[in-house]
Amino acid sequence: MNEHADDPADPVDALLPARPADFDDSLYLMLNQDVAPAVASGVFTSGFEHYARYGAKEGRRYRPDAQDSETALVVTVGPAAGPRRAAPEGGVPPMPAHRIESLRMSSGGSLLLTGWLDDATDPLIELMAEGDGWTSDLAGTALARERRRDVAEALHSGERHAHGFWAFAELGENLPRQTTCRLRFGLRSGAAVTLDVLVQPAADAAVRDAALIHLADADFHGSPQHAAIASLDGGVGAQQAAASRRISRALTVNPYVERFGPALAQPKASIVVCLYGKPEYLFLQNSLFAGGAGIGDYEFIYVCNSPELGEQVLRDARIGSLVHGIRQTVVLLSGNAGFGAANNLGASYASSGRVIAVNPDVAPLHTDWAQRHTAVVETLPQAQTSLFGVPLYYADGSLMHGGMYFENDAVPVTGPAGFIRQNLLRVEHYGKGAPPEAARFTRPRPVPAITGAFMSLRRDWFERLGGFAEDYGLGHYEDADLCLRSLALGTAPWLHDIRLYHLEGRGSARLHVHDGGTLVNRWLFSRNWGETVRTSLLGPSPAHPLLQGPEAAAPVAPRGRSKAR
Repeated sequence: MNEHADDPADPVDALLPARPADFDDSLYLMLNQDVAPAVASGVFTSGFEHYARYGAKEGRRYRPDAQDSETALVVTVGPAAGPRRAAPEGGVPPMPAHRIESLRMSSGGSLLLTGWLDDATDPLIELMAEGDGWTSDLAGTALARERRRDVAEALHSGERHAHGFWAFAELGENLPRQTTCRLRFGLRSGAAVTLDVLVQPAADAAVRDAALIHLADADFHGSPQHAAIASLDGGVGAQQAAASRRISRALTVNPYVERFGPALAQPKASIVVCLYGKPEYLFLQNSLFAGGAGIGDYEFIYVCNSPELGEQVLRDARIGSLVHGIRQTVVLLSGNAGFGAANNLGASYASSGRVIAVNPDVAPLHTDWAQRHTAVVETLPQAQTSLFGVPLYYADGSLMHGGMYFENDAVPVTGPAGFIRQNLLRVEHYGKGAPPEAARFTRPRPVPAITGAFMSLRRDWFERLGGFAEDYGLGHYEDADLCLRSLALGTAPWLHDIRLYHLEGRGSARLHVHDGGTLVNRWLFSRNWGETVRTSLLGPSPAHPLLQGPEAAAPVAPRGRSKAR
């Protein structure tokens, strides 16, 4: 600290420079702890006075740098951390070795904490977090453990112990800006430590996505995917679902909307397409769909989850409408709201009584598909057309989708007390990889579920179901969830023989964060529907009464390109 604080030549308080708008006095003292005693003793009236007189010239910081979050700057510490030592006779044992590695928070109230703790013989039972206007019991609602090989090696620990921890929590919206967070760790023996840790501020989606990437990269004992999903059971999974729902809804509140092409007096269907990462599919799909029999009665609605692509999407939509004479609406979002929320928003702009959710990499196999689709809707019973899908084909002509069914994976997962049985649902496609003329997979019939790559719904039925669930963020299972909700209300999904191509997985960008999103979504889907599926919907020939009768699918084994979703 500068030793000339009482120099009579120093400027008086009235002549101090203007206080920066983001200057936090308490944070300045935490970052410059040698100044605090001088303020406490009255040498300076505040941290800002020291900064204005000397700190700015000395290059002192009044806010944390990015590297602070990477090294998890701890500004105050309770009982000293270090190697495990014997407890004093009759006293509380000291806290074992531990480290906070990062703490991120958003203004919307998402928190992500990562670190490790040597609690192999003295388990962690309490982890409380406290900030300005909030308190959260992370150990009770939002904590997951993971294997840390680097920590085990440094501690010379041969135990199969999950030293690492991470917590994700939704703390509530509109919190005051947090500069520090107080953490309290408590062990079974009574050992405890309190830490004040600097917060790295981040946007809502950035905190959520960092948690998903951490989950995807985490190391576990046993099967990586199943153990990762099991780690969500303690509360992290529910917190992630809540965050995705909140983020998605916020992103769809104030979209930019522009319409192109001739208005239709009464369109027969509205095709809703969600774009992410690959704008070129809009113009390509315009070209492939336009000109076919019956398509003139349909409108297109494109919802763009990639704001950086907005200019190209709008330009291509304008050109596509001019060239092909089609009516289309473009809805631009300021971030990735996910499949469910984007399709729900697109459906709200529909001018027709039927919504068709279509992936951008879907194209007609027959040019008259729209005419055939209209004929199905207008001539068949409502029970068969309220919600239906179609056979989809790979580019090489083999079948990709002839409806979907459910399987259950029962696997042993390592837990604190040994192995536990975990049940996870898996979605399979009838006839995946089969020859194109496999009639047993393409014939009209009720099926347990259909893919969201092409899903035709009466609009009023879609709205009664509440649309796609918006807590399945950045992954899959929204389509299967919607189909099971329809079954629960007495209407089975159907498959009708209107054939299209689907270049599976090519219509959008896939990032590493989506790997974590898929794990959370499979956990959520299994938790929500596991008991229902295992009771009457398991396997390719389920016992559910709405799927019985002459139209029911014959038993098949998955073949070809089958994979878990």
